Amino acid sequence: MDVGAVASALRREATETNERRLLVLSGEQSACHDAAASALDAAGIHRSETTLVGSADALGCERVAHRNADELLGRTREAIVFDAHDGLPPNALGRIVGAVDGGGLLVLCTPPLEDWPTQPDPFDEALAVPPFSADDVTGNFRQRFVERSHSHRGIAILDVDTGHVECDGLTDTAPRLVDSRERTTPRGDVFPDGAYDACLTDDQAAAVRSLESLAEASQAVVVEADRGRGKSSAAGLAAGSLAAQGDDVLVTAPEFRSAEELFARASELLDVLGVEREPRDAPTHSNVPRRIDLDEGGSLRFADPTTAAGRAETADVLVVDEAAAFPVGLLERFLAADRVAFATTVHGYEGAGRGFSVRFRDRLDESVHEVTDVSLTDPIRYAPGDPVEVWAFDALLLDARPAVDPLAGDATPERVEHRALSATELLADEILFRETFGLLVLAHYRTEPSDLVRLLDAPNLTAHALLFDGHVVSVALLAREGGLSAEQRARMYDGERVRGNLLPDLVTTQLRDEHAAVPTGWRVLRIATHHAARSRGLGSALLDAVREHAIDEGLDWLGVAYGATPELLHFWETNGFSTLHLSTTRNDTSGEHSAIMIDPLSEAGHALRDRTAERFRGRIASVLSDALDDADPDIVRATLRTIPGSVSTDLTDWEWRVVVGAAYGPGLYDVSPRPFRRLALAYFVESPTGTARLADRQERLLVLRVLQATDWETVTERLGYHSTGECKRAVGAVFQPLVDRYGTETALEERARYRD
Repeated sequence: MDVGAVASALRREATETNERRLLVLSGEQSACHDAAASALDAAGIHRSETTLVGSADALGCERVAHRNADELLGRTREAIVFDAHDGLPPNALGRIVGAVDGGGLLVLCTPPLEDWPTQPDPFDEALAVPPFSADDVTGNFRQRFVERSHSHRGIAILDVDTGHVECDGLTDTAPRLVDSRERTTPRGDVFPDGAYDACLTDDQAAAVRSLESLAEASQAVVVEADRGRGKSSAAGLAAGSLAAQGDDVLVTAPEFRSAEELFARASELLDVLGVEREPRDAPTHSNVPRRIDLDEGGSLRFADPTTAAGRAETADVLVVDEAAAFPVGLLERFLAADRVAFATTVHGYEGAGRGFSVRFRDRLDESVHEVTDVSLTDPIRYAPGDPVEVWAFDALLLDARPAVDPLAGDATPERVEHRALSATELLADEILFRETFGLLVLAHYRTEPSDLVRLLDAPNLTAHALLFDGHVVSVALLAREGGLSAEQRARMYDGERVRGNLLPDLVTTQLRDEHAAVPTGWRVLRIATHHAARSRGLGSALLDAVREHAIDEGLDWLGVAYGATPELLHFWETNGFSTLHLSTTRNDTSGEHSAIMIDPLSEAGHALRDRTAERFRGRIASVLSDALDDADPDIVRATLRTIPGSVSTDLTDWEWRVVVGAAYGPGLYDVSPRPFRRLALAYFVESPTGTARLADRQERLLVLRVLQATDWETVTERLGYHSTGECKRAVGAVFQPLVDRYGTETALEERARYRD
């Protein structure tokens, strides 16, 4: 049986069942290309309906590089040929699988399967972070990938070098019966019939009908689906309907590309409805407009995530596409919108739908919104149960999830077992593997298939977990950083980026410490506790176990970098971490400033922390009045409390008289802000508790006016003072306890003048 016969039979069965089939061609690259050409010809698939994903110009069809695989998102192809001789970047594979239409073929060209896992792979270079090399990267992911390709139905495997057909991939599935009766699409009462006529499944129509609730106040709709179910199209039909009725609809997504399908469907609906619009250029390569203004009112606009969060309160309706790709803090800001929809992928490379539902749903349910949930399960492009989708979910572990709640509900720090999980151990226990990766998915708002490969193959990563009755209840993913050679450190100091060494890189390049990459540590990339066992100290218990293991390994520090929130800063400080840096720019997606923290474990680790913290204390006041002048005051308060050490309050006699005069007498803060800033910084760094601690409003006043130099009018408005005069008197009053605490003999004598 030759490749043409195999492909022809696969194509015929795929067409009869409206499913896809996978054809694996293993062998030398050019021979695989020849076999792929023969397969396409025998299957009757024209080159115009085929895309080759790889670097070689072969097959005479459209070609895209692995790195540009996202160009296939939202498109439909009869066949895609993925050339794994150029490497197996899992994100690229995950992006292109859904673009193959029902009845089509996915063709995978690979090196000989028996040798592939142990052969060098171009993608290995991305996993080899200094001081490791590509020789240190394992082939565990490829080994598992090959095994999964052998175990699933609907996959044909052919050795092109020998002509041997290992498996013909036929499932002998009976042809699906097509209901010839006219489909009656469910309809609602608010949106026009055209919106429902455009729906391709009853599932999609039901989602559109649920989105009709957005026509009323204080509503939230959550649309969840796997990829390829038409959720973005449903959101687009709803957005177009609302705009046609006069609403200003604001749309956001991680990037506009993610929302193109939404805007395309909305634009098509408005054309069908005959709604006139103002002409505007479409600045995207796909000619899809990112803003639509209607002549008689109503609009549809795209905004980047942080901009959308700022405009949420004034928008008539906010639609958040690919909501699982956002951190919880940003999702909470979207709730300022009176009417809001969240469309999210449950299993996909953009983010973890499960993480969205677990970590954000409590906040949503506690909001003022009446929440409507809808799920789409029927695929648009192919039949349910499609073998290629089942294989992709398993091979890329897109459907991994934590243990079910009852298995974790009784876990406590006293009843768990700590284990360091090697790749070999994970591969030997599929349940342990899926529970571990499922929790890691929840730990971050954007988990990709490449994270799976790093877990299995990257030489710098290790995983630690707490197990309760054999089930994972808390997990941490750690990256080894530092320990770089003098040559690498010099190149880094001169501006060369060194991958996989975030903390040493930052301290070296930005903070100008050429010796920061000498000590070695573990940076916590992800840490998560099962939601059924949270708030019991399991995360802290895991960090304690990791710390002991790190000391045994001779490491110098534990570190972490994350989008700063007051809650997270408190968690990490409680667990012994100190802040060394707060990024001066915000993350483009989350809108958060990143905090860099370490927990020193050795003399070298303590030296690194102490000198970096001393510099942070010395520079943070000037940064807060410059690059960080727009940082959230609550994040600033929490950050300053996590800086180790103390701040000198050695003011001159004259400076004390200025401060005391403003606090107790007729003096003015504006005469000399510097001594006030020094005292405010000392107060926060020393972290007073009990009666010595100021009220929240007073602390925010210190941050906004004294440390960030925000103008009086803005501070007055933000903190709710009746007038700038009242605000100025409040600044003076807030320094009274600071004078009492830090004041010198001169300061106290000056204070006595106003008390007498």
